[in-house]
Amino acid sequence: MSQTSQDCLFCKFVDRVITPDVLGETEHSLAFRDISPQAPTHVLVVPKRHVENAGELAQEDAVELADVVLLARAVAQAEGLDTGYRLVFNTGERAGQSVFHAHLHLLGGRDMEWPPG
Repeated sequence: MSQTSQDCLFCKFVDRVITPDVLGETEHSLAFRDISPQAPTHVLVVPKRHVENAGELAQEDAVELADVVLLARAVAQAEGLDTGYRLVFNTGERAGQSVFHAHLHLLGGRDMEWPPG
């Protein structure tokens, strides 16, 4: 099992202490539906190993970062997001990160505006 943190919500998902709505999984990553969707399709993809944010993940293991993005791509394809989707990492409280376990938002199923907010 990967390194996890006992008090981290996403680590509890990875360890299946709490069972999320899983859409995909690899050796390094887990994809599940967001419980507060901001688009018709809103999926979170997390590394199984506990790291605080995307920058930390990239610094520690680029293979795991790539795995998160590739799993997001596979889920997007399975969800029929052929005409486009958005991938977002929020890093830090001021950027809207509320769970301090790196996670990638996969958003799709509607037109996306720019700037995002």
